[in-house]
Amino acid sequence: MRFYSVIIPVYNRPNEVDELLESLTKQQFTNFEVLIVEDGSTEKCEKVCEKFTDQLNLQYYFKENSGQGFSRNFGFEKAKGDYFIVFDSDCIIPEDYFEVVEKALDEHSWDAFGGPDAALDTFTTTQKAISYSMTSFFTTGGIRGGKVQVGTFRPRSFNMGISKEVFDKTGGYLITRMAEDLEFSIRIEKAGFKMGLIPDAKVYHKRRTSLAQFYKQLFFFGRGRINIFRFYKSELKLMHFFPLAFTLGLIAVPFIKSYNNAIGNVALGLFLFYSVMIFADALFRSNSFKVAFLSIAAAFTQLIAYGLGFLKELFTFIVQPKPSGLNR
Repeated sequence: MRFYSVIIPVYNRPNEVDELLESLTKQQFTNFEVLIVEDGSTEKCEKVCEKFTDQLNLQYYFKENSGQGFSRNFGFEKAKGDYFIVFDSDCIIPEDYFEVVEKALDEHSWDAFGGPDAALDTFTTTQKAISYSMTSFFTTGGIRGGKVQVGTFRPRSFNMGISKEVFDKTGGYLITRMAEDLEFSIRIEKAGFKMGLIPDAKVYHKRRTSLAQFYKQLFFFGRGRINIFRFYKSELKLMHFFPLAFTLGLIAVPFIKSYNNAIGNVALGLFLFYSVMIFADALFRSNSFKVAFLSIAAAFTQLIAYGLGFLKELFTFIVQPKPSGLNR
């Protein structure tokens, strides 16, 4: 039986930590410890953690703010497990999570793994729509853990596990934010470790509570893709330009219509068709017209924000081609 160390970096989210720890108390598999790493928060979760010290093997650490990547490294250095599992603080963990992981590792002996995320029925309509947008094949290509996906699966830090050997050899996160998890996954792969997806090892991920917050997050994700390009030139693929092309195309529709109405109507029809595809897929997955309609707004928000962030960092790259000051 493996021993797991759960690493959770936290920044000003005590209520989320409360829900996350509550879900961990309900795990059927209990051979794990939990390390909460408070990353310089002004709203500390220490008292929340005290509620669970009798129910969980729990350690709480407070440190100066350094970002989520380096906070995870801090937890890795304190961890005692055979495997280290990273969750975001806004996740809720199903009761069978560790049993599913244990069974998969028995079968595949992966050095690193990840799982998908999903929405609970208790999430708000906006959270469900955002969850759909972040996991849909029509927006992300399924790269965040879907069974059907474009390209190689690489774990992301909302739901990611690595062996102690992986940390010992790689040293953990090289940068602390702006696609830090993707850079880490690529480096794990290049180091020769076995890595895989566990489709049933899902977490319920709350993500952002409004489209405005979602926009800010995805703008940063778009910037992160160019930051990865600073490290690995081969990692910028044609498909990564899709959100930018989508955004520029959407902006161009009125101008195209003013120049040639027929061509403009064709362009507009393509965006409408895309919206219908999203609506139908979201309706099938959620069985909710409200979620389906809002999923269109979430998908457009995601693609536009990512595309503009991508464009901004692309211009920055021209001026500053080397990795940003966020690395060690």
